[in-house]
Amino acid sequence: MPSLKARLSKPFAKIVAKRISKWANNPLETQTKVFNQLIKQAKDTTFGRDHDFSSIKTYEDFKEKVPVRDYEALRPYVDRVVKGEKDVLWRGKPIYFAKTSGTTSGSKYIPITKESMPTHVNAARNAILMYIKETGNTEFVDGKMIFLQGSPVLEEKNGIKLGRLSGIVAHYVPSYLQKNRMPSLKTNCIEDWETKVDAIVEETLNEDMSVISGIPSWVQMYFEKLIERTDKKVGDIFKNFNLFIFGGVNYEPYRAKFENLIGRKVDSIELYPASEGFFAFQDKQGEKGMLLQLNSGIFYEFIEAEHFFEDNPSRITIKDVEIGVNYVMIISTNAGLWSYNIGDTVKFTSLSPYRVIVSGRIKHFISAFGEHVIGKEVEQALEEAILNTSISVNEFTVSPQINPTTGLPYHEWFIEFENEPDDDEIFVNALDNSLQNQNSYYFDLIEGKVLTQLKLTRIKKDGFKTYMKSIGKLGGQNKIPRLSNDRKIADKLYELQLTK
Repeated sequence: MPSLKARLSKPFAKIVAKRISKWANNPLETQTKVFNQLIKQAKDTTFGRDHDFSSIKTYEDFKEKVPVRDYEALRPYVDRVVKGEKDVLWRGKPIYFAKTSGTTSGSKYIPITKESMPTHVNAARNAILMYIKETGNTEFVDGKMIFLQGSPVLEEKNGIKLGRLSGIVAHYVPSYLQKNRMPSLKTNCIEDWETKVDAIVEETLNEDMSVISGIPSWVQMYFEKLIERTDKKVGDIFKNFNLFIFGGVNYEPYRAKFENLIGRKVDSIELYPASEGFFAFQDKQGEKGMLLQLNSGIFYEFIEAEHFFEDNPSRITIKDVEIGVNYVMIISTNAGLWSYNIGDTVKFTSLSPYRVIVSGRIKHFISAFGEHVIGKEVEQALEEAILNTSISVNEFTVSPQINPTTGLPYHEWFIEFENEPDDDEIFVNALDNSLQNQNSYYFDLIEGKVLTQLKLTRIKKDGFKTYMKSIGKLGGQNKIPRLSNDRKIADKLYELQLTK
């Protein structure tokens, strides 16, 4: 018989779904309200005074007063907050800093305030409740749940606690889930990722796991270790495992591999969390895209990615976005980020309600020859190339080869296969044709014989894990960039392939 917790989850899910529907069906009004609240609450901060918030009445006023910034541009303000100064970007002091590794700025300290923290927790909860509302499935509620995440051990800097976002969120698991939650605090605090995964395998092997959550590449590592230990499929080890929750990367390149590791299909929920905010979650199993969180203390702006690097590109709100256009997402939040470029690109799949997919990173692209190839395009090319085949891929990345020893330049695909293609030529043709169909610039460069067809380079088993370990980013929330505009990753992969 279902527990009281499982029985209560259905009526609670209905209540939450009704609340979500109210703001999702009134998107412009909701975002206007969020905008006005943000300006009002921050007008007496240092940032608010510097940008004359007291005179801002409309979005047009805001655009005139507040330029788009990335972390480096906002850093003078953030540094003052880190030093312990009050009322700089938001009222008072943050309650946490989410510490992330930046590429140009070293460690980045993203503020989390008492107003913004609940939105991280509530969005994750609501994603599960919307799944319950749609499917009626509550079987997983009584089983064990695991969230593969960073260590919950927090440091302190000038009286403010800091750690990785997933570690911070671990302190907010509701009391009614504490008994179900895995792994133990002791195991969760292990810093070395491989040691941690081994410990998680030991702890969970004989448990009734029903929900497993994490970034697919690192969950895959957990699954492989389980199978190595038992010689059984994950679905046979955990008979009641029926819900996979993931975020951070596109799941499609991993789907075939996961279904093979599990031995059957399981439902999944996609999330879009970041240190800067919890932006979206999958609200419908049959719909493509995730519901944009318009009522979470975040005001959204968008700039077409194609024009982002121009002088004064046009900034728009959700009112003027279009389906299928690649946008750089800009946010202003109740954590004190203002017209902040988080670096992600998104595309809208629906405008009623507003749903998005993450299409890549504005810094992660290939345009060595003006082709403007983005992450979503290479992911889709791979999906199409392996469709209806036995090919499965563990991991991949793409880099340009500008100076080949012979012939024309090309894009080089580094792929770690689980199941190899029967015919490399057919596979490569499928990849390249898909890219040409999606990207007219790439097509023109191939047709004009500026580029030649892409090249495939195989990466040996666990090669990408070796790479991530070599740069100190194995596990946690770290991800392999799908593509890059230089050869840094490519050169390191070659070095490791040749020396190991």
